[in-house]
Amino acid sequence: MDMETVKLSRIVEKLAPELVPFLTQRELNLNIVLRDGLALLEPEDAMEIVQHSICEQQKEVLLH
Repeated sequence: MDMETVKLSRIVEKLAPELVPFLTQRELNLNIVLRDGLALLEPEDAMEIVQHSICEQQKEVLLH
């Protein structure tokens, strides 16, 4: 499988839709590069991606 770039919103909507209300629009619009594509993601992978994305967004806010 080839790499695939998707919005975080697509990952969350597919694997963890209960998280959508807790994420900002900026977080949901983040582009995520998946090494093995969206089809092979598991729910626990989605949680890890969301956690990492939130941490990265918080770092940027703190730096400004």
